Amino acid sequence: MRLGFLTPSSNTVLEPAIAGLLRDTPEVTAHFARFRVVAINLGAASSGQFDTSPILAAAELLADAKVDAICWAGTSGSWLGFGQDEALCRAIRESTGIPATTATLAMREALRAAGARKLALVTPYLAEVQRAILANLTTEGFEVTAERHLEDPGNFSFAQHPAAKVDQLVEAAVAERPTEAVVIHCTNFRGLDGAARLEAKLGPLLLDSVAVSLWGALEVAGGPELAAPGRIFRLHSPHFKACLKND
Repeated sequence: MRLGFLTPSSNTVLEPAIAGLLRDTPEVTAHFARFRVVAINLGAASSGQFDTSPILAAAELLADAKVDAICWAGTSGSWLGFGQDEALCRAIRESTGIPATTATLAMREALRAAGARKLALVTPYLAEVQRAILANLTTEGFEVTAERHLEDPGNFSFAQHPAAKVDQLVEAAVAERPTEAVVIHCTNFRGLDGAARLEAKLGPLLLDSVAVSLWGALEVAGGPELAAPGRIFRLHSPHFKACLKND
């Protein structure tokens, strides 16, 4: 099985992290295409980075590799709106014939599959971006119990924060109020390193965006269950709401 991932051009975390998750599953390989993303804010220039045309062009390059699914492994839909990601998945499916999902749609579906409505949110983003994400999560029926963010305009700089800092944000968010899940929502943030350990230590389901992107791609492709740490890879969603083969 070949999985395709659309990657922000300035992301340095996603590719090695997914390679690590797939290390013991040689029958599944990951393949990447980039398009330009260099800053994250709510300005027109930043939002324009996520116009459909360059993303579709990158998806069509992945299609040349005969991948079984395509995942936009970025979190822009969480602040621009879940509907934007849903429309993007439909466009990818219509253009390539390949089922698609995104990090944000996979996050939503993983929470639903786990029956988790209450979540804590951890990101490196600016306050304005965080507020937009919180509003969209509320619209989707989730209750955010706590949030932590770093006021970083990113995107390259997100990867410069050490994993220990991300762990501290997670622990602080869980300590603030009881919650059912913690979402580390950024695929260029070092949340994966401590995710399984913190999940076992703290109790709530822990959804790091890198792991969630891989889980989502496997779900829409009908792939195998990974022998990787963390409860995310034990979840299954037969009614995945992203773009499936029968859409």
